[in-house]
Amino acid sequence: MLVGESEHTLDAKHRVFVPKRFHPYLERDEQGVQNVVVTRGFESCLFLFSQESFHDVVGRLRTQAFGGKELRKMQRLFFSNSHASQLDASGRLVIPEKLRNLAGIDREVVIVGCADRAEIWSRAHWDQFQNENDDDFDGLDVVLIEGEQGGGD
Repeated sequence: MLVGESEHTLDAKHRVFVPKRFHPYLERDEQGVQNVVVTRGFESCLFLFSQESFHDVVGRLRTQAFGGKELRKMQRLFFSNSHASQLDASGRLVIPEKLRNLAGIDREVVIVGCADRAEIWSRAHWDQFQNENDDDFDGLDVVLIEGEQGGGD
């Protein structure tokens, strides 16, 4: 499970270290390479998925073409901004320019574990998110209660 928060710096080649504690959850291929998928996230962050977790997300995101206008819009925006990538031998990930721009990532980066994915934030956007939402934490217990009552739907 991906958890915790780590601060990093994007290097001149637009690479960022993925926290070592996340590596066991990013499966390796036959050559030992860790393949991941980086996508546009919500609230100005990026999502980092293992291959397996990305396939799970695709399974939850109905992919039929006849699901309605909103579903097609989501599919287009999500999949056009999804990039298969690999961690290099040092555990670094190159963040594509388009995704860096969407997330406002320049140099300072925060990587946050969110169970089945990691989120990659610009330091400024993460600080803003926390400042705007920290006081709401105690009231978010309703999310846990709804999850128990609704059977996870």
